[in-house]
Parts: sequence; C-alpha cells; structure tokens
Amino acid sequence: MSKPHEARIDRSIIVPFIIFTLIWGSTWLVIRGQIGTVAPQWSVTYRFAIAAIAMAAVAQWKGQSLRPNPPMLIAATILGVSQFCINFNCVYVAERYITSGIVATVFAILIVPNSLLGWALLGQRPSGRFAIGGVIAVAGIGLLFLHELQSSSATSGEVLTGLGLTLFGMLGASWANVYQARDSVKRYPLLALLAWAMGIGAVADALFALAIAGAPTIDTSPAYWAGLTYLALAATVLAFSLYLPVVRKIGPGRAAYSSVLVPVIAMGLSTIFENYQWSLLAGAGGLLALGGMLVALSGSRGSKIAAPDAA
Repeated sequence: MSKPHEARIDRSIIVPFIIFTLIWGSTWLVIRGQIGTVAPQWSVTYRFAIAAIAMAAVAQWKGQSLRPNPPMLIAATILGVSQFCINFNCVYVAERYITSGIVATVFAILIVPNSLLGWALLGQRPSGRFAIGGVIAVAGIGLLFLHELQSSSATSGEVLTGLGLTLFGMLGASWANVYQARDSVKRYPLLALLAWAMGIGAVADALFALAIAGAPTIDTSPAYWAGLTYLALAATVLAFSLYLPVVRKIGPGRAAYSSVLVPVIAMGLSTIFENYQWSLLAGAGGLLALGGMLVALSGSRGSKIAAPDAA
C-alpha cells in the first residue's frame, strides 16, 4: 500500500474518531439528566424513535435505499436489540445507582470483549501484551468500584446493581460492534441499516418500557428535551454514523481505542457537575484502568488496517 493511500486512510479515521470521542465523552452526564420524571426505559425509547427518523432522512439524502431484504432485517434486528435496547437500557438504569463517570470508566474495558469477540468471529487475534493490559485495566476498575462502595451514599447492593448493569450493557454493545463488522453485514448500506436497527431498537425499547415502567410519561422541561435532542441527533445519528465506518475499516478492537479517552472526559465532567470525590484509591484505579488500556493498545499496532469500503 502506498504512503499517500495510507495517509488518506489515516485522515478518514482520525477526524471522525476525534468527533465521536468528544461527543460520547459528554453523553454520560447528559444521560443522567434524562433520569427523573420520565422512566429511563421511556427516555431510551424516545431517543431512538427520534434517531431512527433522523437516520432514515440522512440515508435517503445520501441516496441509500431504505427498502430492506429479509437478511438485512435480521441483521438490523440483531443490532437494534443488542445495541439500542439492551446496551442503552442497562446504561440509563445503571446511572441511577452509580455516577456517570464510573459508568464511563467501566465502559473503558469495552476493548476487552470487542477484541475477544473480534478474535472469535473475525479472526483478529489480540497480542499477549493486550492480555496483560486487559488484566491491569480490570484491576483498576476493581479499585474504582471499591472506592464507590466506600464513598457512595448508595448501599453496596445498589452499587453492585449499577456495576452489573453497566457490564451487561457493555456486552450488548460489544456484540453489536463486532457483529456489524462481519462481511455478511458490511455489504448492507450502513446508514439504511442503522435507520432500521434504531427503529427496531425503539420498538423493542417501547415494549420493554411498557412491561417495566408502565404507560409512557413526558417531561415538558426545556432541559430534558434539549438533552434528548442532543442524545438522539449528536450522540446517536452523528456519532454512530462516524463510529461504525471506523469499525469497518480498522476492526472493533482498535476502534474501541476511544474507550480509553471517553472516561477521561466523563470523569472530568462528573467531578465538575456531580461533585465526584476523588481519593487515592480512585486515582490509582483510574490510572490503572487507563494505563492498562494503553498497554493493551500498544500491543495491537501491528494489526492490519483495511482499505476504506465504498460509500
């Protein structure tokens, strides 16, 4: 591959990487503002109902057909349920129990299941250094969790619930990341696939919300709708439109590099707006989590970067 071509690929990765990392670093705090009058399950439903409509409009604007065949609907259903139902419902409810910064930091280990599933399903084998880094990062998450147990006003059971929901949501996101990078799924136009996945996810969210929270509720405050609009359009339509092409180009393990930077942004915002109290234990945990991920990433630079797919 020629050097000019490599530079073009790098630019096509770096710019969207910066954008979706900055957006997702802020969303954890915005999500917390969605929890209150409206049950979190309904907030998730509203978010993806709006996002599905917007994504369908973008797909049509880009000239992508929204007429799916049965295999594409199956792929959209798998993505919609795992990413836009399981993942986000778990995250929203988890923030009832633990701070948004902690949820974001736990999500930093997304690179671990992404890389392991990428190895199992895509043949992208991680390095030995990656395994060492993953163990270090998990140890750091353990220290953060211990700090949360010691300092949070929530009970240990509530903190455990928050952590468990976060981990389960992370697995849903990881499965969706890796699944959509399979050759059998990459053949579908991405924006149209996302529009269907978000629409199907919104339907699954609504059914789940009816079962768990009952009839829908509405918060008429401008702050709620400003947050919902930001989450639906910027954090969903724009960010996923940028993130998934990067996954298709460099693989789910390397695309999860953003998970190292997102919690830095999220923890900073949590400190400012949620009065998150740092301690020696929490600082050590944060450094271990991020340092472990950096060790893991430094061992995967040899992995092949594929040429961009046709738009």
